[in-house]
Amino acid sequence: MALHLLSISFQYPAWYFIFCLAIATLGSIILYYGFDQFPGQPEWLRKVLFALRFLTLLILSILLLSPILKSKNTEVKKPVIVIAQDVSESISIDQSKEKLEKYSQDLQKLASSFGNDYDVKTYSFGENIREGLDSKFADKSTNISDLLTDVSDIYNNQNLGAIVLATDGVFNQGSDPAYTAAKVVVPVYPVALGDTIPKKDLYIKKIFHNNIAYLKDKFTIQIDIAARNCQGKTTQWQISRVEGKADNVLQRGSVSIDGKDFFKSMDLVLDADKSGVQHYRLTLSKVDGEITTVNNTKDIYVDIIDARLKILILANGPHPDISAIKQVVSNNQNYVVESALIADLKVKPTDYDFVILHQLPAKNTDISNVLQQLDTKKIPRLFILGSQSDLYKFNKVQSLISINGDGRNLNEAQASFAAGFSLFTIDPNLSQNVGQFPPLTTLFGEYKITGNAKVLLNQKIGKVETSYPLLLFGEFNGIKTGILCGEGIWRWRFFDFLQRKNQENIDQLIDKTIQYLSVKEDKRKFRVVLPKNVFLENEQITFDAELYNNSYELINEGDVNMVIKNENGKEFPYTFSKTGHYYTLNGGYYPPGTYSFVAKTLSGGKTESFTGKFEVQAVQLELFETTANHGILKLLAQSTGGTVVYQDQLSSLKEIISKSDKIKPVLYQTNLTRPIINLKSLFFLLLTLLSLEWFMRRYFGSY
Repeated sequence: MALHLLSISFQYPAWYFIFCLAIATLGSIILYYGFDQFPGQPEWLRKVLFALRFLTLLILSILLLSPILKSKNTEVKKPVIVIAQDVSESISIDQSKEKLEKYSQDLQKLASSFGNDYDVKTYSFGENIREGLDSKFADKSTNISDLLTDVSDIYNNQNLGAIVLATDGVFNQGSDPAYTAAKVVVPVYPVALGDTIPKKDLYIKKIFHNNIAYLKDKFTIQIDIAARNCQGKTTQWQISRVEGKADNVLQRGSVSIDGKDFFKSMDLVLDADKSGVQHYRLTLSKVDGEITTVNNTKDIYVDIIDARLKILILANGPHPDISAIKQVVSNNQNYVVESALIADLKVKPTDYDFVILHQLPAKNTDISNVLQQLDTKKIPRLFILGSQSDLYKFNKVQSLISINGDGRNLNEAQASFAAGFSLFTIDPNLSQNVGQFPPLTTLFGEYKITGNAKVLLNQKIGKVETSYPLLLFGEFNGIKTGILCGEGIWRWRFFDFLQRKNQENIDQLIDKTIQYLSVKEDKRKFRVVLPKNVFLENEQITFDAELYNNSYELINEGDVNMVIKNENGKEFPYTFSKTGHYYTLNGGYYPPGTYSFVAKTLSGGKTESFTGKFEVQAVQLELFETTANHGILKLLAQSTGGTVVYQDQLSSLKEIISKSDKIKPVLYQTNLTRPIINLKSLFFLLLTLLSLEWFMRRYFGSY
């Protein structure tokens, strides 16, 4: 970096400099020739003091003209060479330890060989990108696209000269690097690793399965088996359930490999006969000469839920609303829905977890026995009122709202969202558009909330927004209860489809209504929450904990300690961190397997505990593709102006890059302007002149 002075300019015309000379001259003459201050002293003293005062006054008067110093800053930026090494498992799959160590040493030598002429930056990439060169080759996935994008972004405003990309071209995360190459404006020099000759390999390409199944049901898993250069061979497959260290075989069979590039898809049906997270393992027997057998085994985890939520729609008579609600509920795999008419009731309402009472209680229909059974079992319910409802009976079977009317006169009421509702969240699209939906048919009368109800929707009659509730929620005798004060919700779904070609808005409203009313509250004072039950081995596992006092207020006064135990009984102790009123813990990474945990804390002199389990699943993406893809590397080099070199040609890269006329130092010049008055050296010059003048005056006898 070099700084060159160009010029000095003034904010005022140059002829003002004459006044500066006049001020300095006149002031100095008056001071040293107007009065005889140094009688008997040599003449040179007067001249020296005159000169000192003249220079001081001249500089000060010139500063009044606001002079500006103009200079040019010249900076030479060396070209940046980025060396990025793929450290995924596929790099080491067919290379010996000695060969990999030599290659890593050669790459370090290459980075050092550029010397002071280049600014070399090194990165390792696979699952993520980090600085430095790693030689472990243990990442479970490869994302080449992210590497190219991040490097381009980081060095966007710098003199990025070239990217040396050492990889086998196999990627299983992110977009195709060929598309990302369009954003790269510098040459890419791929170092082609691995072997492009397909090896003999049999592997499980993919297993498709649901993450959730239901107890006593059957579920299907689809298995894709692939093989290269294994024609004429036969493999035995088996699927088993892993329980601890034991593998209990569920099904087995054989597959004949009849082609060089073989692929076969199979469907297996398994019984969900045990609740909880179940660990299943598919295994293929080894074929002679395989490059690796690690990809012959794959584990999957399925969460077997012991029961789906059973919902009963109990109606006074047929109605389009029943079909509309049934369609919405049926779309949720966690629900089982049935409908029945009260006059032909052949099911037991107490066999269900949630009951929707459509226009019940009704005129000339007695449901007191049904309601008594539901109350005994504390089964939550949703009342839907309509023209068939009996208001007198309805007011007696719940205490959330009282409707004073004869039940014969009807209104047409649209919906509007009530302010302050907080029981659950609603999508902003629904809150903005619900007022446009067709009106529901409501009962004419005076509506009065009499209990602890929370109103979600109010009635809008014509253009008047009333305080009469349309949809509200609350608890009656400890039973969650919802009330929809109108019929015709089927029109909302129809209108939603006509307007948006989907029914997501209304389906969300119905689904969240049922979800809120049917969910059973967890009254435990201490609980540990995991985001899911099954994690991948390259995912960090985080825990949240909540502690409540006797008033069910969140607190975090005591410490929370937790012990995680693996299948072999090894324990890992942790202590949660406190955040706000919560507890949190980042447990880090765990190898594949089944883990249990016990968390404990002290609250009010009593020990509270919580137990749970989670599974960690192996990631085998790098083992499914064992053949290097040098074609994508050649395409990257061609599209960016680089050159492909192979592993044994690594040392030639320095010479190739140094000969490129695209990779040169860049000269940056910047013009700088700054007021001369800000120069510290000027201050010290004035201080020196005044100090010297004062000293000489004192020394030679003038005051």
